[in-house]
Amino acid sequence: VCSSDLPMQVDPAVASDVTTRLRRVRGQLDGIIAMIEDGRSCSDVVTQLSAASRALDRAGFKVVASGLVQCAAAEDRGETPELSRVQLEKLFLSLA
Repeated sequence: VCSSDLPMQVDPAVASDVTTRLRRVRGQLDGIIAMIEDGRSCSDVVTQLSAASRALDRAGFKVVASGLVQCAAAEDRGETPELSRVQLEKLFLSLA
């Protein structure tokens, strides 16, 4: 998660989980492309597109949630977080 000015480091455990999720989505997308090339039904393709979309959303929400945790922790330490709650809220809403 980053703004145009301030990068935010994603927690390594979260980054690992999100990377795993994204690799699965990449596999889903390859499968969807094959389905289209094989002439599978519109219904089957759209069902798989929907599943891939939800998986991408979950990955994004996981990153934003990590940012919120980091923001709260920084505020608890009396520090200014790299991304404000408003910025993180905008990122969240961009996924919603």
